[in-house]
Amino acid sequence: MSWRKGQAYGQDLRDRVLAAPGVLREVAERFGVSQAYVCRARARCNKLGQTSPGVQCNHMPLRLQALEGALREQVAAVPAQTLRELCQWVRTEHGVEVGTTTMHKTLGRFGVTLKKNHFARSRAGAARRRASPPGLDSQTTTAACRSADLP
Repeated sequence: MSWRKGQAYGQDLRDRVLAAPGVLREVAERFGVSQAYVCRARARCNKLGQTSPGVQCNHMPLRLQALEGALREQVAAVPAQTLRELCQWVRTEHGVEVGTTTMHKTLGRFGVTLKKNHFARSRAGAARRRASPPGLDSQTTTAACRSADLP
């Protein structure tokens, strides 16, 4: 049975599953569906008297849908900005607080991509590697390690 994520089985299959006698496992194997599907279809029919699938209400509207044009213009105007900078721009210009994950998913749904700036990332990585952790001085730490009697 071919099934795609997010779509209900066809009504003809549902009717055949509901009309079939037998235990869950037998009916599920006969029609190539899961036992959970047979159980839910039967429960809905018994409880509500409906043989049709219920309405799927798990779809959330995009928080930034209204800003699609503005986001496209901003990315085109400043293509080197990061997701964090784009989130800050949306907050200051439009008053909408979103995280970088939401921004990344939204841009992907709009078909907009941010180009990675390899030069800036390599610079930031080098600065991070040179910096000592807070409260540790590399000379003090090295001297302490040398003076300790370790086997």
